[in-house]
Amino acid sequence: MASDEGGDSRAFQDPAGVRAQLDLILASPEFLAPERGRRFLQYIVEETLEGRGEQLKAYTIAQAVFGRDASFDAQSDPVVRIEAGRIRRALERYYLVCGRGDHIKITIPKGGYAPHFSVEEDSSIADEVSIPQNHKTKRWSLKQERPVRYRDLLLPIGVVALFGAIAILALIRPLEAYLFPPKPLPAPATSAVKSKITIVVDPFTVLGGTAQGADFVKGLADQLIAKLMKIENLIVIAPGRSSVEMSGLLFNLQGSVLVEGAILHLHVRLINGADGAVVWANQYDRDLRGHAILDVEEELAAQIAMEVSSSHRLNNVGAGQ
Repeated sequence: MASDEGGDSRAFQDPAGVRAQLDLILASPEFLAPERGRRFLQYIVEETLEGRGEQLKAYTIAQAVFGRDASFDAQSDPVVRIEAGRIRRALERYYLVCGRGDHIKITIPKGGYAPHFSVEEDSSIADEVSIPQNHKTKRWSLKQERPVRYRDLLLPIGVVALFGAIAILALIRPLEAYLFPPKPLPAPATSAVKSKITIVVDPFTVLGGTAQGADFVKGLADQLIAKLMKIENLIVIAPGRSSVEMSGLLFNLQGSVLVEGAILHLHVRLINGADGAVVWANQYDRDLRGHAILDVEEELAAQIAMEVSSSHRLNNVGAGQ
């Protein structure tokens, strides 16, 4: 696969195809990104297609996408780096969940902001198509001119022997079933899907109505889904998809966030969907000063996933069903 600065040369020479893939990603419910993250992705894709990928720096992106002024300092305001990490994970999840068969793949390599475009295709098919017709004709003529070998004479005999063996087996199998009747199969076990626990990650409530809190809960939901998906025998449903038909045990992960200055207050609870009982709950307080929001989201999501998976009440409910 030939690569250049913008990614696969075939994708880079097809800007219409890249833009169509971008529209497909943005329209997918599996692409979990806030509005400013979507603007960020659109901007870096368009700039790269226009040949300005080298100019995609934190300073220019902050002014064009996030409305920062000329005094913007990437060291004290990591908004671009945080959003790039969030979109990078959202793209990975999209191609993992529903975009596996997409012809063009858009990624954001770590260490920069210029996207990478690549074309996915079956190289074996491409090689077969690229063979000129006269080469195929030449190979066919060589096959016909090849002298008859001893193994070529044995091939028809082997085919006849194979069909004879199949006919004998066809006669033996009914007799074997008569002499040795099969033992009755044991009663079917409970479906593996039904034995699993399904957790619906509900949209967290933002108290105070701050934009920082709204961005935090969206990033936290992405991290929670990624962490919970790694737990065995656990099915995770993204926010807004609770209407999907589900079987087995059902729980709802709910929470609320309040940002007061530099202090973050997070309340999380796990609700039994059958009777509404709270099977697990906890409160988390974090000082955001000196910490990137992205790191706080990942740390809290990992702790919540660990505590949920080891909850005795959750395991007791699962064992009793």
